Amino acid sequence: MTSRPYHVYVLQGRGQRDYADCQAALAHVPARMTTLPFLGKEDEVIDRTRDADAIVVSSSPITRNVMSALEGLKTVVRTGVGYDVIDVPAATELGVIVVNIPDIWVREVANHALSLLLAWNRKIVTLDRQVHAGVWSGTVPGEQTGSLHGETVGIVGLGNIGSAFARRVAALEMKVIASDPYVAPARFAALGVERVSLEALAERSDYVSVHTLLNAETRHLIGEAFFRRMKPTAILINTSRGPVVDEKALARALQEKRLAGAGLDVWEQEPVAPDNPLLTMDTVIATPHAAYFSSPAVAQVPRRCGEEVARVLTGQRPLNVVNPEVYAPGATLRRL
Repeated sequence: MTSRPYHVYVLQGRGQRDYADCQAALAHVPARMTTLPFLGKEDEVIDRTRDADAIVVSSSPITRNVMSALEGLKTVVRTGVGYDVIDVPAATELGVIVVNIPDIWVREVANHALSLLLAWNRKIVTLDRQVHAGVWSGTVPGEQTGSLHGETVGIVGLGNIGSAFARRVAALEMKVIASDPYVAPARFAALGVERVSLEALAERSDYVSVHTLLNAETRHLIGEAFFRRMKPTAILINTSRGPVVDEKALARALQEKRLAGAGLDVWEQEPVAPDNPLLTMDTVIATPHAAYFSSPAVAQVPRRCGEEVARVLTGQRPLNVVNPEVYAPGATLRRL
């Protein structure tokens, strides 16, 4: 055990939050907390957090180089569900515990995905603009407007958020199918969701909603081959991570009318580049990685992160360990 108070760094995202509740959760450790703005480069992270015992991170890169340089670093806590900004294999090798908060905004993201589906189906954005411009059409624009009930939704990734989304679309009397090789048959059965291959999901779905983590396996999982299997009347919704979808392939599919539209909350580059061709298309509804947000959910983040850091620094196991291999027999954690 160290003779000095532990030092915990909070690396903010592009927006600023009050992390006083994180410091309060650390008071009994004892640990002091320093809050820093978003740091986009690994050398910046190293220079500003050299004596870190723990890092709470939103979107700054926590790479192998960062964790190797920060020799006292014991844990990295991600402020939400995804942890693609952290090199998890490197952390495991170095004995650094990686933690996420997987249940923090499950309902919010599922609700946002449903909102994108409904907004696209009902052409809410277009109708709003028309009425504001004095146009009273009395109908929904477009060649075809699906009924929703009786149509098929395909879910890529049936984890916590995908499952919450499945329950919501089932309430609209939609047929729900999903592809997820890592989820047990019991969950599919409990949700009343039909298990299908990714190829079959692309071919059968009127709406595809993506809810998978980003890793080497899922990067560009939704790409050219997937889009060529989709119905020309189908739409794609992505509230997971931008690079899961190959944006260039998506743009081509939309331009060539092999796909009807998309609702995107996440992007390969964030903030999204102003010249991204998807932003020029009326068939794309765009939001700024905001699916997670509700005031009550966001308010929980500092305390939840602080509690997990406190568990690590007092020798307890965190509730949500991303790399449980660090606790395997023979593994070596960085010393407290």
